[in-house]
Amino acid sequence: MTGSKQLVSALCLFWGMHTLAHAQPKQGESRGELLYATHCNACHTSKIHWREQKLAKDWDSLKAQVRRWQASIGLDWSEEEITDVTHYLNTVHYGFPVTDQEGSLQGKKLNQVLR
Repeated sequence: MTGSKQLVSALCLFWGMHTLAHAQPKQGESRGELLYATHCNACHTSKIHWREQKLAKDWDSLKAQVRRWQASIGLDWSEEEITDVTHYLNTVHYGFPVTDQEGSLQGKKLNQVLR
């Protein structure tokens, strides 16, 4: 390998390790918060969650919007990741009652923590 190829390889390796180090959740951050901050926050400021014509009217429609947008940008999140991001958004911005079976168990825990 030539010197310039080695340098480029070393920089790519360093950048990849640097990115992974910063992708670790900080104390108190949930996985939903980390996923949202990593993939959604660049386009979605908090203003989008408080606009008059918001599409999220309840838990199910909020979850549908998370599912829709992650698919739209090709993230291929698992159902658990979609639920985690929905919980994060619901806790921070919306406060909808959680209505699905998987979410209601976690929602009860979140509500107890928030009290």
